[in-house]
Formats: sequence, structure tokens, C-alpha cells
Amino acid sequence: MTAAYIDSEQRSQNPLDLAEQLFEDRDWLFDRPVDEELIAEVSTGWCNYRVWLTWQPDLQVLIFSCAYESKLPDKNRKAIYPLLASINEKMWLGHFDMCSEEGVITFRHALLLRGGHGATTEQIEDLMDIAINECDRFFPAFQSVIWGGNTCQEALNIALMDPVGEA
Repeated sequence: MTAAYIDSEQRSQNPLDLAEQLFEDRDWLFDRPVDEELIAEVSTGWCNYRVWLTWQPDLQVLIFSCAYESKLPDKNRKAIYPLLASINEKMWLGHFDMCSEEGVITFRHALLLRGGHGATTEQIEDLMDIAINECDRFFPAFQSVIWGGNTCQEALNIALMDPVGEA
């Protein structure tokens, strides 16, 4: 086989097949409504998340989203924007945003795969683990602004606090 044939064959592989196997291995509930979309429900100690993966083969990009389960009340939405900006300054991968129509906070990242050899299971696993960890890490900050009335700085202090000792 020529290198061009191998590259062409590997690029055409759908990374959602790898993600689907990972979801099965973790016993996550998921649905694959079309070949280019995968949706899962993930539960953690803080809340449930909805995970979306979308494969765009023409661009060779895997789009990843992890959304909190609850919607923000309209009256609290303006207070969250400074916190989103402050959190995003501290992110090294992906970012958080809020859908203005639905009021849902979501972690997003796009994995560019053009010119490579497709996604690996490890890349997808790392992306999901990082996203869920970041969502859990900042969940208390979002909650403290939305429901606790804390300022952005107070919320960040809560989220970035390093626990010491044992309970």
C-alpha cells in the first residue's frame, strides 16, 4: 500500500466510532442519531452532563461539547459573563460559554485532525476526561454566582481553592 492510500483511508475513519466504544466501556448512556453525531449522559459527583461529539469529515474536525444539566434563570445570566471570562483565562484547553437562547453553560473544544492520521482512542479519552474534570472543577464557582450571589472573584477563589488535610 502506498502512503497516500493509507493516509486517505485513515482520514476517512470516523472518530465517533472510537468515542462510542469508549462510552460503552464506561457504561455511559448514549445515542448515535446519525453517523456524524454522538450524544451521551454523564453523571459525576456534582451533576449530570450532556456530552456531544460531532464529526465534520469535510473539515476533518471533531467538535466536542459538555453541557451542565441545568439552565440559568434569565435574571442571573448577566452575572455569569465575568466569571466565564475569568475562567477562560485560566483554561489551557477548550473554553466555557453560555448559549444565550437556552441559558446552558457548556465546555467546548474542537480537535483538528486534517493532515494527520485520524483521532486516537487516547486523544478522545483525554479530551473527555479533561472536559469533565474542568466542568466539575468550576461547577461550584458557577453555582456560587448563580444561586449564592457571590462575586466573580469569590467564585473563583472557591473553585481554585486547594484543599488541605482530610475530612
